[in-house]
Amino acid sequence: MDDLRGRWAVRGAAATAAVLTVGAGLGTRTVAGGEVAKYAGDALYTVLLYALAVLVAPRLRPPVAAAWAAAPSWAVELFQLTGVPDDLARRSTLARLVLGSTFNPPDLLWYLVGAGLAALAHAGVRAGTRAAGRVALRRSVS
Repeated sequence: MDDLRGRWAVRGAAATAAVLTVGAGLGTRTVAGGEVAKYAGDALYTVLLYALAVLVAPRLRPPVAAAWAAAPSWAVELFQLTGVPDDLARRSTLARLVLGSTFNPPDLLWYLVGAGLAALAHAGVRAGTRAAGRVALRRSVS
């Protein structure tokens, strides 16, 4: 029962992180421009994918979740080399937001930055949760 409750707690945290990430992305676009907004958006795109991966699979360890988030980010960026996303982006705002339009090699780095930062935050939360669990266990035993 506790394992199920723990997984739902992780899912709740991941859902909250996803909403906050979207908010941060939109906020960054409103207060910053140019390369700052673009590269922050790249990193946040991958952070969002990270949060969604943990939402779907709450037992993912940070390095695995980072790989699951970075892989589609890279795939979308490399897909831009085909020109298909650019064509779709001209017809749909949603397609432009999800697929982008043109390949930009530095984006690949920023996707890794986002995945790495999300993994560090996730690892920190996991460590804190484990420590809190040990303290609670000690208190219940004594």
